[in-house]
Amino acid sequence: MSESTFALRGATILPITSEPIESGVLVVSSGRIDAVGGPDLPVPEGAETIDATGKWILPGLVDAHTHLGVHEIAEGWAGNDTNEMTDPNTAYVRALDGINPADPGFYEALAGGVLAAGVNPGSGNVIGGEAVALKTAGRYVDEMVLRSPAGVKSALGENPKRVYGDQKKTPSTRLGTAGILRQAFVEAENYQSADDPDRDLKLETLARVLNREIPWRQHCHRADDIATALRVAEEFGYDLVLDHGTEAHLLADLIAERGVPVIFGPLLCSRSKVETAGRFPEHAARLTAAGVAVAITTDHPVVPIEHFIVQAMLCVKAGLEPETALRAVTIEPARILGVDDRVGSLEPGKDADFCLWSGDPLDFYSKVERAYIDGAPV
Repeated sequence: MSESTFALRGATILPITSEPIESGVLVVSSGRIDAVGGPDLPVPEGAETIDATGKWILPGLVDAHTHLGVHEIAEGWAGNDTNEMTDPNTAYVRALDGINPADPGFYEALAGGVLAAGVNPGSGNVIGGEAVALKTAGRYVDEMVLRSPAGVKSALGENPKRVYGDQKKTPSTRLGTAGILRQAFVEAENYQSADDPDRDLKLETLARVLNREIPWRQHCHRADDIATALRVAEEFGYDLVLDHGTEAHLLADLIAERGVPVIFGPLLCSRSKVETAGRFPEHAARLTAAGVAVAITTDHPVVPIEHFIVQAMLCVKAGLEPETALRAVTIEPARILGVDDRVGSLEPGKDADFCLWSGDPLDFYSKVERAYIDGAPV
């Protein structure tokens, strides 16, 4: 028996993709989940057994939209590598290359039970660059990566208008923003069909989107921008994810018909711009009632990532079913990032990334007492 085999016994276990287990047993072996079951589940001979009676075990939370490590806490502009705002199309840049694992935000993620995150470029550009999915503990970023790229960030609405309008450049309008987006995809289509084209990192990235290898992460708040996102995705045939979705409830039926997920939030912050005036946690329940898959986001550091679970609590208070709220911070964001084969639920064969909570994670007074990544305490 591997020395790395151990079991936690007696806790309430929330596997997420199956029913809760009272007085459950979780067996971990060589960094992976070996078995999950009730009190009668046998523990391998020689395995260390940890008494978790009275505690709750939940898979590591997953925040699919953050700026961990690229917009560092308390570093000002010296630690802000979120936006390369020198060209409205920077599809070739990678969040991966700007992440500092020493950012205190990673420690705060662990303290809040967030063991995996999507790190995105910002929304200053029409096309901001490649996102990455990673675990929130590690010595250097390459050993933390779950999937790279995990999507390509793009922005509609006020942000790129403001950035480039102030520079007297295109785009200064929503028309210009959509025009740049469509032109970029036409160029990528031409690149794909060319015989032996010169290598172009921008077009390589966009071609992967067109081939549906990675999703298009569309920052949009207003319903008209969401309609544009749906329209352009239908024109070019890529996999779309709506980030923020402040007014997504107004088009929930259309979004559901197309199978487009919404990463909703952030919620624990001021309405810093006109686009977010209609943001209310009640909209999460309206979206799920319409059949839309919803994940919740902090947009860290907009909302400190240790308060991720508090946003799920707000949505429950506003009408979201508790089980759905927990899915929105675990398996749904894992699916959006394309890493649900490894994280987001407690199932045999998956990475042993989980937290031991003092009580019900949706109780404000509960806290993370231990966090494990790949079966190791972090």
